[in-house]
Amino acid sequence: MMAARAFDIPCRIAVEQSEAHFHAHVELAGEVVIHPGDRVRVHGDPIRVAFGESAVIERMATIVRAGPLLRGWTRLVAYLGLTELYEVSFNPGSLK
Repeated sequence: MMAARAFDIPCRIAVEQSEAHFHAHVELAGEVVIHPGDRVRVHGDPIRVAFGESAVIERMATIVRAGPLLRGWTRLVAYLGLTELYEVSFNPGSLK
């Protein structure tokens, strides 16, 4: 069995909590692509911002690459989860 590949990379976290926005975004340095099944862990203490404030913080993150089996399983589960969103109707009134 192949061991998971893990590596550290710098990242930037942008957090905002206001009437207009409520978000936390993580941008990884470089051109790193995250694939299905990969895990990203941002290091450091929890980030707290008061209402009406925003913050941009530089931290390190660890990326653990998924192996082929986990990557395939993640894609399958995501596809099956997506099919739950489909709605098909056979009501005669809807074809007018």
